[in-house]
Amino acid sequence: MCGIIGYIGERQASTILLNGLKRLEYRGYDSSGMATILERKKRLSIRKLPGKIRTLEKLLNKKPLTGTLGIAHTRWATHGEPNKLNAHPHLDCKAEIAIVHNGIIENYAELKDELIKEGHKFRSQTDTEVIVHLIEKYHTNLSLKEATRKALTKLKGSFALGIVSCREPDKLIGVRWGSPLVVGVGKNENLLASDIPALLDVTKEMIFLEDEEIAVLTQNNIDITTFSGIPVKRKPLHITWDVSQAERQGFSHFMLKEIHEQPPVLEGLLRQKIKDGEVIFAELEPKREEILAKKSLCIVACGTAYHAGLVGKYLLEELAGLPVAVDLSSEFRYRNPLVDKDTLVIAISQSGETADTLAAVREAKNKGAFILAICNVLGSSLTRESDVVLYTYAGPEISVASTKAYTAQIMVLCLFALYLGRLRSVLCVEAQQKYLNALKKIPQLAEKILKEKDQIRRIAQRHAHFGSFLYLGRNINYPSALEGALKLKEISYIPAEGYAAGEMKHGPIALIDEYRAVVCIAPQSRIRQKMISNIQEIKARRGKIIIITTEGEEEVRGQAKEIICIPSVEELFSPLLIALPLQLLAYYVAIKRGCNVDQPRNLAKSVTVE
Repeated sequence: MCGIIGYIGERQASTILLNGLKRLEYRGYDSSGMATILERKKRLSIRKLPGKIRTLEKLLNKKPLTGTLGIAHTRWATHGEPNKLNAHPHLDCKAEIAIVHNGIIENYAELKDELIKEGHKFRSQTDTEVIVHLIEKYHTNLSLKEATRKALTKLKGSFALGIVSCREPDKLIGVRWGSPLVVGVGKNENLLASDIPALLDVTKEMIFLEDEEIAVLTQNNIDITTFSGIPVKRKPLHITWDVSQAERQGFSHFMLKEIHEQPPVLEGLLRQKIKDGEVIFAELEPKREEILAKKSLCIVACGTAYHAGLVGKYLLEELAGLPVAVDLSSEFRYRNPLVDKDTLVIAISQSGETADTLAAVREAKNKGAFILAICNVLGSSLTRESDVVLYTYAGPEISVASTKAYTAQIMVLCLFALYLGRLRSVLCVEAQQKYLNALKKIPQLAEKILKEKDQIRRIAQRHAHFGSFLYLGRNINYPSALEGALKLKEISYIPAEGYAAGEMKHGPIALIDEYRAVVCIAPQSRIRQKMISNIQEIKARRGKIIIITTEGEEEVRGQAKEIICIPSVEELFSPLLIALPLQLLAYYVAIKRGCNVDQPRNLAKSVTVE
């Protein structure tokens, strides 16, 4: 979850490292730190402290760091509370080696005991510190790279590492095993980082390290080998993201900016994938017959991506006529999942580095399943481990709470369901055309919702004082209820639950009273009347109701004072529009409560540990 950046080159490292950290803060923000090496003095200088990166920036303004080689880190705490001692970088006993780490060392306790017996002095409560002491132990007689390689043989767990040593002040070492690490290829300078946005100010040429690889960076060279010493040759990929996409561009928060980016993201997917009245996935054509032969589908994902997968179940069963199971990635491999060579497994992840989803994919591959990834990040682990990839092209998503990635995932699932429906002859040409015409209207209709955001803001402000929320939806908008509740929990810290509305009478109705707000998702649909009955049950118990419905649904509008309308839309595609008022409602409630919507407490954007 933590963020790593390293730099070696001609320029002062601290400025580049600090800018990179700011772009990685979504990965963790409990504490931060930086270390640089003064090459002439061969001395390591370090600054670190608890709190957000702006606190580190103030410290650096008072006590600058100089040097053209350095590493930096922003932390999401696992072992040890967020304080100065536990902040990265961590040093060896002689303060000659500095290390930053993302991941978890599972056998750190036993290693620590062994090292203490050998005379090593530990300063922190972290699992990370054992790594730097192991490297120190072997660096006495070995080069930094070889000492690192030997230390790796002792570690169990997952890790991405950035390492520097005063004894070799012309080298920056990066290591990957189970946690992402990207090499940025510059001119007379090279970099390491946990994610693409941290590097965009300097370069768009990047090499994605794979598991069990070590990269040794100098000012003008990049040497990559496996843990066992086999040389690796890999050409850099050119990243098309613009650095401005990772900036707020006048919006008060990244989350609000990313909510507003949804119409153009959806428009771009439609323009790319619909040609001459057909859905075209050129990337699937080489595997077309293999996909067609599959008898069932299984979707694996976590969090918001899991909710997109639940929407995908409704879409794929309706439009492609295949049975679909949806699994939480974190649970998938702890039972005996019934997937095999006849199963198409769809793995959904914004970052492509979600540890649980990667583990689920590996389990499915071991059972012979075919893997289709839906992902946003080029070159990520998930894309490399899958048989085919459908990219969402949402651009960098910086706010921890996912918005545009969610609707982009749903749009890809809509298009894939239509593609598969035609491939399997479930949909005729006329039916597909009807759905495509409806889908093409979505970006414009989403823009219309955003123009009415002030009304949603006022409703949110009137309800921000409630101590809990219940979200209800039916059919394809049951997942919308789950996602709406998750958004509110993530950024406002208000307890919220999402339920299938038909389940309310099986328990949750006991919670309804005048102190709970209830968000009822009731768009135009074939089961609209069922939802109206649920709303009436809530009214009878004095619940405070907010209804999200379709323009012109007068019977629904008459059920409550607080109404949010969306434009009329094909029922199957309504989650694409419902998402926007749910996101805005959560955003404005959080703002009213004074919460940090982009960096909610205890959370990180990319969950790279189990």
